[in-house]
Amino acid sequence: MSWRLETRLPNPRVLHNFWVYFFCLCSKRFNGMKSTGVVFDAFTYSTALSFCVGSKGFRLGLQLQSTMVKSGLESDLVVGNSFITMYSRSGSFRGARRVFDEMPLKDMISWNSLLSGLSQGGNFGVEAVSVFRDMMREGVELDHVSFTSVITTCCHETDLKLARQIHGLCIKRGYETLVEVGNILMSRYSMCGVLEAVKSVFYQMTERNVVSWTTMISANKDDAVSIFHKMRLDGVYPNEVTFVGLINALKCNEQIKEGLKVHGLCMKTGFVSEPSVGNSFITMYAKFGALEDAKKAFDDITFREIISWNAMISGFAQNGFSHEALKMFLLAAAETMPNEYTFGSVLNAIAFAEDISVKHGQRCHAQILKLGLNSCPVVSSALLDMYAKRGNINESEKVFNEMSLRNQFVWTSIISAYSSHGDFDSVMQLFHRMKKENIAPDLVTFLSVLTACNRKGMVDKGYEVFNMMMKDYNLEPSHEHYSCMVDLLGRAGRLKEAEELMSEVPGGPGESMLQSMLGSCRLHGNVKLGAKVAELAIKMKPELSGSYVQMYNIYAEREEWDKAAEIRKTMRKKNVSKEAGFSWIDVDETEGSCLTMQGFSSGDKSHPKSDEIYSMVAIIGLEMNLEVKVAV
Repeated sequence: MSWRLETRLPNPRVLHNFWVYFFCLCSKRFNGMKSTGVVFDAFTYSTALSFCVGSKGFRLGLQLQSTMVKSGLESDLVVGNSFITMYSRSGSFRGARRVFDEMPLKDMISWNSLLSGLSQGGNFGVEAVSVFRDMMREGVELDHVSFTSVITTCCHETDLKLARQIHGLCIKRGYETLVEVGNILMSRYSMCGVLEAVKSVFYQMTERNVVSWTTMISANKDDAVSIFHKMRLDGVYPNEVTFVGLINALKCNEQIKEGLKVHGLCMKTGFVSEPSVGNSFITMYAKFGALEDAKKAFDDITFREIISWNAMISGFAQNGFSHEALKMFLLAAAETMPNEYTFGSVLNAIAFAEDISVKHGQRCHAQILKLGLNSCPVVSSALLDMYAKRGNINESEKVFNEMSLRNQFVWTSIISAYSSHGDFDSVMQLFHRMKKENIAPDLVTFLSVLTACNRKGMVDKGYEVFNMMMKDYNLEPSHEHYSCMVDLLGRAGRLKEAEELMSEVPGGPGESMLQSMLGSCRLHGNVKLGAKVAELAIKMKPELSGSYVQMYNIYAEREEWDKAAEIRKTMRKKNVSKEAGFSWIDVDETEGSCLTMQGFSSGDKSHPKSDEIYSMVAIIGLEMNLEVKVAV
């Protein structure tokens, strides 16, 4: 009836444009409308093209373009602009450029349509900047759309200098105070980590909306809470992105009270039901070590996506609850499809848990291959790290060699793997290959290389690498790097140099550095320096037995029994006892067993079959002695 009504109207164009508007949504009626004989005008084409999105819409757009050429509207400015937008939305930027180049007349909308399309594509930064420069060269009037589009392009590029130049042009043209331009400038500077520039733009804006405040909160994590309070005083209502930025900014344990307040506010305002907000709370509580609260936040999420599971698995793994992380992974795999981050987290848990069988890692590896995730750098790095930490360096090397793309993280993982196995030559070969492929090493890479130098006793090479990270890569050594160098010098007997380097450590030496120095003093029999270092270590951590034991051994090896006895007396007085060392063995007696690791220490009688175990150990010991005698 509606179609018959349209054909009977004296001027049916208004109603038929409504039909265009409606039926383009479902990609129907186009052929039916042509058959009525109603002439399509520029507005009709423009309306129809605005709905030509996606693969089906793009096909309809191509049909419209063919009809448009036949109707003689190919030179119409409005139609041309609409086709540029249609091609850009469909990702056909060459098509958009072709339409633009063929247009006899172009206005500011034509240029902005092309520029906006290129900037939103993500991979056409150079082309977008070129179009912007052409606009200036042609004398085209620039507006806020022009600036927001080209600044968005800068977000995809790494040229901060270009962003500053465009910012200067915004100021010159008077657009820097507009909220649309200011927001995108803040976003760009935030991505580059230029906090002062973010603040400068923010305070120059005459109007600020929720995006402005949210960007400021996300960029300025140290003052995020106070900025959030100012935002509320300014009458701006936060959204879920605001809360996610605020939650992620809470990083130290002292801020857990603020986190609880934010959680309460989210519950009050209803934002806690947003998956992104709920996931952020899981991560926040896990970061604070409050895993019960993290689990409660997880349980409160009605519809759990894989991101929620990943946050919980990662939280358990990072806090050392490897068994819980593994259980959570098994539950996740039963309910949803694991992704690369799921496997990265659970493999990390397996890598650091000596009491979880490596067979769980092998099962994960099989799933990874089945899902085709083995080419993902996150997964591959986690795999090779897991195998290396569990003693299978050959499998780590195999994973590395099968990778087609190797980023900094992957190179660092394989170097760390060989370093942990004491293979100095392989570490140095890989380190040189990494630099040759123009992959810049980071602090973790250098720590692994220094560790390899330490284990091999390569003092000069260690010094070379230590200086390289500062001079060639502008990296400031951490306590771990200094500790490694102090240990390297100490083991080599260069105790004076080690002591001097230890005095240069920012913030003073840590407990691990003092322990390694104590070990070097014991190795080289330097009682005087050992006593000095032990005093510092005991003052720092009086409850730990390591420093007492080290000094006891130093005195005992020099047969200074009175001083050794005094150390024992002090330990008893302070109720300090030596921690027992543990070894682990993989237990997998039957098919379908729980695949666990059994821990034991010297003289351990806790196992229910300890009598049988000790009998077997005695038999093995006798056989070993017999073999030695036969060999001799």
